[in-house]
Amino acid sequence: MDARDIILRPVVTEKSMNLMDDKKYTFDVLVSATKTQVRNAVEEIFDVKVKNVNIMNVRGKEKRVGRYTGKTARRRKAIVTLTEDSNDIKIFNDNKEN
Repeated sequence: MDARDIILRPVVTEKSMNLMDDKKYTFDVLVSATKTQVRNAVEEIFDVKVKNVNIMNVRGKEKRVGRYTGKTARRRKAIVTLTEDSNDIKIFNDNKEN
């Protein structure tokens, strides 16, 4: 399996942006991905050294439209901590045009 198949997207929330100051990056990953697979994928894609990986499963929420109920898709979130001497991951461009 390719590394880009394991890492789906970065999670962009206020909390995850604050964690980036501590070299902790949050990603949505494949539901079947393990910590080792996430570690190898992040190191391969972003060329950094990973110190720790924490993974959590997020249940799907029940949603309702009129009388019909359904569920949103479940997902898996990984918080990746980088080593102190590792480079930062550039998720967004730092180009400021003003």
